[in-house]
Amino acid sequence: MSMRQGPGRDLAQELLAMAAEDEAVRAELVADGSLFEGYHSRMAEVHRRNAKRLDAIIDAHGWPGRVLVGEDASQAAFLVLQHAIGSPAVMRRGLPLVQAAAMDGDVDPVQVAMLEDRILSFEGKPQRYGTQFDWDEDGLLNPLPIADPADVDARRRAVRLDSLAENVARIRANALRDGHQRPDNPAARQEVAASWARSVGWRT
Repeated sequence: MSMRQGPGRDLAQELLAMAAEDEAVRAELVADGSLFEGYHSRMAEVHRRNAKRLDAIIDAHGWPGRVLVGEDASQAAFLVLQHAIGSPAVMRRGLPLVQAAAMDGDVDPVQVAMLEDRILSFEGKPQRYGTQFDWDEDGLLNPLPIADPADVDARRRAVRLDSLAENVARIRANALRDGHQRPDNPAARQEVAASWARSVGWRT
């Protein structure tokens, strides 16, 4: 889908640059093996800066969906929002905007599912679609707790996601490819993650 002229074009270029920086820093940290040693300070800084800018873009233009900025830049905006993990207010603000945009066909419904799951998981609540993963107590990479797990595949089909089993296989394969290894103490890792979530305002 083509983007509008004027502000839409400029916003598209900016959003694409923000996402490109995010992905470039991540690739560097994957390459040197430091990405998976907690929340790396370089990655956190990129996420915070991008979240602040996205918040200002929303103030000025609303959610930058396909109609305003085109498909690629809309995807970039979602990546920035999904990675704004140190800025709970921005992610929470974005959820109803993405939900409304999905109803209008301006974003993919899968983005709603992924964002909702991420917010719920950071809040320490069961997710709905099984898109968020971590290492469990047995050292396996598995979905974080899911509400009503018997119906999760039906919910996934409704937003055009593949089955949970297929997703688990893909996530594990991607982790292996990226060198993401099982932590020595998964329980301790989860406690560190919970402490971090409280420190930035996801949990009380």
